[in-house]
Amino acid sequence: MSEGVKRHHRFGSVVSNKMQKTVVVAVSRSVIHPVYRKVLKRVTRLKAHDESGQCKVGDRVKIIQTRPLSKDKNWRVVQVMEKGQAEK
Repeated sequence: MSEGVKRHHRFGSVVSNKMQKTVVVAVSRSVIHPVYRKVLKRVTRLKAHDESGQCKVGDRVKIIQTRPLSKDKNWRVVQVMEKGQAEK
């Protein structure tokens, strides 16, 4: 059992932490328009499980794909890469 499942991981910013043990993470990516060849920015908002409740709005986090935890939640926060700016 040394080889486990290869899980997807993403990096993103926390945009909401108003739920219990759940944060909303905005993951952005760049795509090229098929006709005009212009680089477009796309943002995907994913719900991730945050067991300890340590994530705050603005934090940069690493999330990993996991089994379905609820209707919308299939990701889990692995690490807080950097803390965001504290709000006044």
